[in-house]
Amino acid sequence: MAAPFSGVILVSRGDETLVAEASGYAHIAHGVANTVDTRFAIASGTKGFTALVVVGLIAEGRLSLRTTAREVLGGDLPLIDDRVTVEHLLTHTSGIGDYCDEAEDPPPTPLLATSADYLAALDGYPQQFPPGERFQYNNSAFAVLSLIAERIAGIPFADLVRTRVTEPAGMADTAFLRSDALPARTATGYLEDGRTNVFSLPVVGFGDGGIYSSAPDFRKFWPAFLDGRIVPGEWVDRMLRGDGYGLGFWLPRPGVVRLEGGDHGVTFRSNHQPSSGLTATLISNDHRGGGPLLKQLDEYLTKP
Repeated sequence: MAAPFSGVILVSRGDETLVAEASGYAHIAHGVANTVDTRFAIASGTKGFTALVVVGLIAEGRLSLRTTAREVLGGDLPLIDDRVTVEHLLTHTSGIGDYCDEAEDPPPTPLLATSADYLAALDGYPQQFPPGERFQYNNSAFAVLSLIAERIAGIPFADLVRTRVTEPAGMADTAFLRSDALPARTATGYLEDGRTNVFSLPVVGFGDGGIYSSAPDFRKFWPAFLDGRIVPGEWVDRMLRGDGYGLGFWLPRPGVVRLEGGDHGVTFRSNHQPSSGLTATLISNDHRGGGPLLKQLDEYLTKP
């Protein structure tokens, strides 16, 4: 028998709420129920925010899509091919070694909390294929983009996301939180055996994943992004151009844009259809969360 869903589903069209449901527990031991505005980790959903920070710096002329990682990193991460560009990193075509290979059974997560921790964790992974050769999803690429953004802006990455993405979008419940010190109204993630995921996640997320957010905040995010309140309109169009993937955003089919993520004790998907203004978000503190519900979520975007 499938485990009951623990999380939130929120579907809206503009100001109209079509579905708003919360179930399960944000904290099982204390009997704290999930509510529609509970905050959850969103794993790789963070990558869209990273892309927006980087593209914002590009729009200001402080970077370009053709800037190489080596120009910014100097002697750090020497195994990254000197030809790898910001565009390669944004489009998962860099071919760099991935410190979080999702095809493998990973070792226990090291204590990752600072940029220096991530820099050390990213080192020692050889280039996998020549940059630009093909698409291959890559977590390291977005962690490297965070390092690049920090060095160009001279500001910690979490502050860049706050000032350049979440504040302009009005996303008051979205932030990088410590996984071992979660505040009130924030869901603890749970593994299949019932343990919490605190030993399975970084202490603090970075550009490749780990920010915390809420379903209502994604109701705010999509209009802010598409209306040009985060990056200029011409860059919005450029970010949503591609075959299945743009610059930090999934493009699952024509007319639909998506952010999604999954990790130990984390499931997240937010779809948006610009033509109708419909947003459908599922967010869960269980890595099995969703299942058939994810398919039903997608079906909202096919209804007339």
